Amino acid sequence: MTGFFLAQAAPPPTNGAQLVLAALIGIAVIVVLITRYSVHPFLSLTIGSLVTAAVAGQGLDAAITSYSTGFGSTAAGVGTLIALGAMFGKLLADSGGADQIVDTIVGRSSTRMLPWSMALVGAIIGLPMFFEIGLVLLMPVIFLVSRRSGLSLMKIGIPALAGLSAMHGLVPPHPGPLVAVTALKANLGLTLALGVLVAIPTVIIAGPLFAKLAARWVDVPAPHLFDTDAPASGPAPRTETETGTTTVTASRSELTVQRTRPTFGVTLATVLLPVVLMLAKALADIFLPMGPPKSVLDIIGTPLMALLIAVVVAMFTLGGSARMGRKGIAASSRARRSRASC
Repeated sequence: MTGFFLAQAAPPPTNGAQLVLAALIGIAVIVVLITRYSVHPFLSLTIGSLVTAAVAGQGLDAAITSYSTGFGSTAAGVGTLIALGAMFGKLLADSGGADQIVDTIVGRSSTRMLPWSMALVGAIIGLPMFFEIGLVLLMPVIFLVSRRSGLSLMKIGIPALAGLSAMHGLVPPHPGPLVAVTALKANLGLTLALGVLVAIPTVIIAGPLFAKLAARWVDVPAPHLFDTDAPASGPAPRTETETGTTTVTASRSELTVQRTRPTFGVTLATVLLPVVLMLAKALADIFLPMGPPKSVLDIIGTPLMALLIAVVVAMFTLGGSARMGRKGIAASSRARRSRASC
């Protein structure tokens, strides 16, 4: 989002050095306002964009017009998608689907494979969830897995953060990629496919491989924030029983009792649904001739329809499996805790 404000502040001047200087000063103003004076990020970005315009030589009237037009068109283009994405992520968290993904993948991994498993968990959770929401969700898991496995917090936390970050920055329907697709009028399906393609080696290098190197130099033990009286070392105790109404599992807390959760297969299929629909549209544009099948895929594969379908399906697959009921699903959809953030 910072890049959007800077880009909207002024057109490239004839002097390239002046544009670079304007961008650097604008970024510096934003950083100082947020970190030193605790100014709200949105206000800091707005002030920084105006400073960038002034340094770049654009008049104040033109800068305000450019800012208003650019922000308005971008908000109109991705605002609904961000809201739908937030609703989907909240349903995934409230239904216990996110916990089910974590428990299934981490619970079946050896100690040696845990960093790779955490990278996979971060990537899957990062597909529908914004970074900060996924981070809050995974933080207790990161701490507990680190303590129970005896591995450094660096080896467990960095892969999970790499998975979250790569998906948030490279793969639609997250705000950054969507803004870029809208501004450049790029093919969404192709952008999605290439984003996933780039994200895979990025997660591997910035996740498990870098974590292995970083852990040699920085040994950070996991804090005891989520510990109970259970042993402080050794493998995590795995106690799982499903009675149809209750699942007992040791992952997010050492031994917590949760209501019925959607199965791993149902949760994973629901998470991947919008991605599959958008990729199907891209493949249809390439391989299918004009006709009803292509027309249908062109409609349901747009970001708006793909996310809308995913949210509606999630109400039944995630909310229904968790027995949340109509009121619970409605309350989850209205919740403000999953605020969209760029």
